[in-house]
Amino acid sequence: MTSGTTAGRARARIASLLPTRTDLCQMRRDPRRDLLAGLTVAIVALPLALGFGVSSGLGAEAGLATAVVAGALAALFGGSNLQVSGPTGAMTVVLVPIVGEYGPTGVLAVGLMAGVMLVALAVLRAGRYMQYVPAPVLEGFTLGIACVIGLQQVPNALGVGKPDGDRVLVVTWRAVEEFTRHPNWTAVGLAVAVAAVMLAGARWRPTVPFSILAVIAATAVAQLAHLDAVKPIGDLPSGLPAPSLGFLDLVSLSTLLAPAVAVAALAALESLLSASVADGMTVGQQHDPERELFGQGLANIAAPLFGGVPATGAIARTAVNVRTGAVSRLAALTHAAVLAVIVFAAAPLVSKIPLAALAGVLLATAIRMVEVGSLKAMAKATRSDALILVLTAVATLALDLVYAVIIGLVVAGGLALRAVAQQARFDQVPLDRGDHSAEEHALLAEHIVAYRIDGPLFFAAAHRFLLELTDVADVRVVILRMSRVSTIDATGALVLKDAVEKLQRRGIAVMASGVRSGQRQVLDSVGALELLRHKGREYATTPEAIRGAQDYLKGAGVLPAVAVPASRSVSEEGRR
Repeated sequence: MTSGTTAGRARARIASLLPTRTDLCQMRRDPRRDLLAGLTVAIVALPLALGFGVSSGLGAEAGLATAVVAGALAALFGGSNLQVSGPTGAMTVVLVPIVGEYGPTGVLAVGLMAGVMLVALAVLRAGRYMQYVPAPVLEGFTLGIACVIGLQQVPNALGVGKPDGDRVLVVTWRAVEEFTRHPNWTAVGLAVAVAAVMLAGARWRPTVPFSILAVIAATAVAQLAHLDAVKPIGDLPSGLPAPSLGFLDLVSLSTLLAPAVAVAALAALESLLSASVADGMTVGQQHDPERELFGQGLANIAAPLFGGVPATGAIARTAVNVRTGAVSRLAALTHAAVLAVIVFAAAPLVSKIPLAALAGVLLATAIRMVEVGSLKAMAKATRSDALILVLTAVATLALDLVYAVIIGLVVAGGLALRAVAQQARFDQVPLDRGDHSAEEHALLAEHIVAYRIDGPLFFAAAHRFLLELTDVADVRVVILRMSRVSTIDATGALVLKDAVEKLQRRGIAVMASGVRSGQRQVLDSVGALELLRHKGREYATTPEAIRGAQDYLKGAGVLPAVAVPASRSVSEEGRR
């Protein structure tokens, strides 16, 4: 029965990741708008696919194959109706050192392994954890990616061959040195002109695909003026290659595991971020994070079979898709189909595009990725947010993207813990005078001190609590009011136990009141409550603890035998 139930749940989970009848119905709602949006996105995506393919080190044909194959599968199986997938600048940043170390076949194997990992993450329903990535990490991540993409284009923009090196800063510096020795102002002029047309055009007419217009113009100028100093893309195959697993070497898979994890992590992060951006730009659209991971996984499994690089959801292309009126995944499918037609019909023309023109496209893309308003807002929010943003951006530029996100998350988590720990309070509170006379109250206050613990008693705040509590002045009884403890962990419980033991060794009795039922298990597990319970010093309310303290002091001969009445007019707030 149990195995049958488990199998049924597994089948239901897999079924939830597959396309539904609703997807087909949405594609029939307004096909004209989707077809027009898909055509527009394809025009925008063509130079980006070519440029990112070249930047990755596998060539323009790899970028086109990724845009066609991965773009179609991610559109069909993904969790967003509006997401457009393909090669991206962020992924290119990760791929460059992999190409340098393992070669093109290593990149294809890494993409396949990353695809399998993404499918596994979808089955395990890991997509929902994207919501826990702080906004400063995402902003710093985006800023760092924009800087890396821009620096990657410097060699082509300067018209020099790509220097040796796997660090973008080193490569950029060497390219500049080479340019100073052998300037190529023609390449610089083409790159700057294309970038300027794109940036100015985007402000003037955002709906016009100035990227493709600028690339066409640059190509025409290079051909008509016979600009031999400008290097073109070169020959492209007139079609997709036959699917093959010839790149797969089972013996070397273990060495590729770490790069594959990095690629899978980036693909998941960027795709879910892009899908979230698409949701925010529309009304009534909500992506399914598990289906999105599943679709990206299938896309990355298939793309290497055709020589494509790993793919992710593309924020820039997705934004164009939304702005041009797409309403369903038919638009993204159309984008892939149009690119496929270009691959089969226009490869000879595409091969003549100057590399400097593609560099200009990517430079403009990098500049447009930087949202100055968002960066200013994040920097002004808090010092912690500004620090996280800067650290993530610098780590993205100096290390790699996955390490950058990890560093950003660790720093954000540390600062959040610090902020929570600072909310924990340990305050001495006066004993309620109630019906006591001034003389009786003074006698109690001389020998009994009460402390109220507010907020979390956990590892980040517990040791400060220990120092303050064990520094208690010379009294006979300490009452710990614990009803306001919001949470307690094993470290907090151990610190509490240690403090009680130290006070007891000094001859100070410790009474506790208001321990919540949900916190008893952790206190019992380390023996903290047992220290109090076996001497009858754990009470439900503060008045009961005060009576217990009076009895203890009378038994020790500190108070006179005549009972000092405990407060009977204790407010509800002061009972614990």
